[in-house]
This record gives sequence, C-alpha cells and structure tokens, in this order.
Amino acid sequence: MDKRNLTVLNEFILMGITDHPELQAPLFGLFLIIYTISVVGNLGIIILTKMDSKLQTPMYFFLRHLAITDLGYSTTVGPKMLVNFVVDENTIFYYFCAIQLAFFLLFIISELFILSAMSYDHYVAICHPLLYTVIMSQRMCRVLVAILYLYSAFISLLITVEIFNLSFCGYNVISLFYCDCLPLVSLLCSNTHEIELIILISAAIDLISSLLIVLVSYLLVFVAILRMNSAEGRHKAFSTCGSHLTMVVLFYGALIFTYVQPKSSHSFDTDKVASIFYTLVIPVLNPLIYSSRNKDVKYGVHRTCKKISNIFS
Repeated sequence: MDKRNLTVLNEFILMGITDHPELQAPLFGLFLIIYTISVVGNLGIIILTKMDSKLQTPMYFFLRHLAITDLGYSTTVGPKMLVNFVVDENTIFYYFCAIQLAFFLLFIISELFILSAMSYDHYVAICHPLLYTVIMSQRMCRVLVAILYLYSAFISLLITVEIFNLSFCGYNVISLFYCDCLPLVSLLCSNTHEIELIILISAAIDLISSLLIVLVSYLLVFVAILRMNSAEGRHKAFSTCGSHLTMVVLFYGALIFTYVQPKSSHSFDTDKVASIFYTLVIPVLNPLIYSSRNKDVKYGVHRTCKKISNIFS
C-alpha cells in the first residue's frame, strides 16, 4: 500500500478499562489507592534494602531490583490510566505511546529474568551454602543484573522501533488502557509477518528460558529439602522460597494467559483483566508478600523506623 495514501497518526485513543460512566469514579478511587500502595511499598523495599546493613545480601539485592521493575512498569502504565478516568477522550500522543511501550517492555522483560535470578540465588543458598558467598559475590550479582537490563533494553527497543517504523491505518483505537505490542500490531497496515515473528520468538525465548531456570532451580531445591534431616531446616528452606514462588506463579500465570493463548481464543476483554492484574495488582502484592512472610524484612522495617524516630527525637 502506498504510504502517501495512509493517514498520518498523531495520537491513539485508548479504550480504557470500562465504558460505563457510573463506574469511572469508583474505579478511579480503587486504582488510585492500589497505585499509591504500590509506589509506597516498592519504594519502601528499595530504600530498606539499600539502607539496612543486615539486608546487604544477594537475596535482598535482587529483591530491590524486583521492586525497581515493579515500580517501573506500574508507573509506566498507572498515572496515564488514572488521568484517562477524568478526561473526556482517552488519547495518547504517538511518540508518547512509543515511549510507554518501550519502558513497559523493558521492565516486564527485566522482571522475568530477575525472578529467575532470585530462584537461582535460592538454589545456591540451599544446595551450596558453603560456596554461596563465592558463587553469588557482589560483583557477580551486579554483572548479572546489568546483563539482564541490557538484554531487556535491546529487545524493548527492537520491538518498539520495528512497530513504529511500519505504517498505521487511519483507525487508531487501542483496545487496552495502555500501549502494548499486540493491540498496536493489529492497527498496522503494513505486512506484519516480520514483527509478529519477532514478538513471538522473543516472548518464547524470554518466557521459556526464564521459566526453565526457575523450574530447574526449584526442582533441585526441593530434592535438597527432602534430603534434610532437620525439620527446622526444611521449614526455614520452605519459608525462604515461599514468597518468591508465590510471585512466580502469579506473574508467569498472568503473562502466559495474555501472550501464549491461541489466536482463535484471543479476547482483548480477557487481556484487559489479565493486564490489570500484572500491571497494577502484582506490583502491590510483591512488597506485601515479602514484608509479611519475611522476618528479615520485618526486622529491617523496625530497625529503620527506630533510626528515623531517633533522628527526630
């Protein structure tokens, strides 16, 4: 198709979460509370694991970066979604949509591999405790996280540039409440075979490779736990892995439901529910689950609060 005959898009229209006007105010209040808790909780985890001297271990190093990615993609989506509740037309500028997509993919992909890095950390801590400080050295953790971020940035930019270098038709309504690759690809007039293949391959590699690391790590962990003679040791090992396993199941479940379901059964209504879950609900659950199930985090909060109260007393 001749690009000169195509409408030049300056903005997209986001469908939002609901078409019912009577639900706009209650949902705005609900999601404002959820987003506020997410920001406060994840910022709290970031500050706590940075300041508390007893939380300077690889486990809490990865937890801090998990909180950074949670805060990143919830902030990429949340504020714009909240604004859309109070404006007449839910529009987003063309280039802002590209920026939102790039950052969203960056943080989502990063979270996948940070979760897998955390599972490997648990494997080393439980199965090779004597070599833990050697294998999971501070340098090793920093290099690993840097590689994860660089890879995520590369895939994010690749997909974003490929999509926005293609031609969009005059129809500019995005079926979700934020810019995501699947609804954007459906608006393209150009041949989408290449970009669909890129998205499929990258999604498969990211999901399968990161999930494989998680499954193999926890398989070895469970074998090691079953061999333990001490009931207290088994309980401690299970409590160490419990919070992380909960988040893995929730996060991977939502992503697989959204991106790996057959095209024939694809529904943007169900995608919308799943998207709300992993963009807004999961970033709230992470700090709540880790702070409620982890004694070190609880004690860290108490120590930090005590230090703050001593400063102002």
